[in-house]
Amino acid sequence: MANLPSPRVAIKVKGRILFINLGDVITVQAEGNYVSLQRNGSSHLMRESISVVAEKLEPYGFIRIHRSVLVNSWFVEEIRPFHSGECGLRVKGGKEYTVTRTYKKNLQSLAEFWIGTGAFFSRLARYGADACPAPRTNRL
Repeated sequence: MANLPSPRVAIKVKGRILFINLGDVITVQAEGNYVSLQRNGSSHLMRESISVVAEKLEPYGFIRIHRSVLVNSWFVEEIRPFHSGECGLRVKGGKEYTVTRTYKKNLQSLAEFWIGTGAFFSRLARYGADACPAPRTNRL
């Protein structure tokens, strides 16, 4: 089966129309009334709400992890719990983001299936927003 090219999106930036491959976009971050499409080494600012962009990019593998951040699921390398009930998410290149409790349920869409992570998602189903607690520590 041949690999299909990444879908392209046309965006208006500073009076020009740019064509960007969605596969090159790592994150989309809200900046006031604008969003910034972050690529490796460059970014593009455009006037649009994060909610509108999230709705348009969701079918292409972008998930919302924070009220102001979307990530391209293909760039996610790791998630880990924090003591606060939130999670950390690391993308290729080492940049880390916080996944707030409101958006933790979106993490399940990061993979087709999960191996050895049943406890993580059974807790997600059972406890919702509190499903990503930090690992227990042994105390004497």
